[in-house]
Amino acid sequence: MKFYEYGDKNLPHIMLIHGAGRSYWLYLREARLLQNKYHVILPVIDGHGEEGNVPYISTEKIVDQLIEYIDNNCAGKLFAVSGVSLGGQITIELLSRRRDIAEKAIVESGLCIPQPFLVKYSTFVVKLCGKWLFSKTFNKWALNILPKRMQYPKEIAELYMRDITSIKTENLIRILDTYYQYKMKESLRDSQADTIYWYGGKEMKCIKQSAKLFQSYIKKCKVVELKGYYHSEISDYRPEEWVEKAEEFFNHR
Repeated sequence: MKFYEYGDKNLPHIMLIHGAGRSYWLYLREARLLQNKYHVILPVIDGHGEEGNVPYISTEKIVDQLIEYIDNNCAGKLFAVSGVSLGGQITIELLSRRRDIAEKAIVESGLCIPQPFLVKYSTFVVKLCGKWLFSKTFNKWALNILPKRMQYPKEIAELYMRDITSIKTENLIRILDTYYQYKMKESLRDSQADTIYWYGGKEMKCIKQSAKLFQSYIKKCKVVELKGYYHSEISDYRPEEWVEKAEEFFNHR
């Protein structure tokens, strides 16, 4: 697993975990906006981007690697952790492993209710259309038809196009299999993190249900619906707004 770092290592540590099909660059703009106040850590999850040839095993295995990094580089604790989609699920698992792993946590659209139908459906689609869905031709077209508010700047678009074609079908199938079958651990109830769960108003019902279930496990958790937003919209396409909301949460005592 590769890690990108921004800001002085003596500043409070923040780890931002990207979702499936993305890489560290999803949070690159946020990291640049935060680097004067925090040491921002952006992991590249196995099977993604520059780690595209590394087999993806499971959410739990990813967290094993993140904890090893945190122990070796952050004295075993973060000021804050945040993740979106798959990264949100990884954040949930991280909070369940060590009750004081972070003071603050932002979970964005982290699925935590198993979806057996979506496992079968998504696996079928990837096997049938995977090569096309992750081709340069399809993704150039896909980026161009996005609404204006969801257009990447040139730098991020180029990184996206570089990395999207490196995803291997077998890794994506494994990611989908573990993502849609993940169950929260009872140990999550012991977490001491001050937590907020964001989800978009236009997301799937299972994400909204996950928000409520997650909140029932965490003592200090606020759920916020981002009205009119799609899945991962705020982190992926609205970095300034993400930072504004995150800093408001970080500074709240």
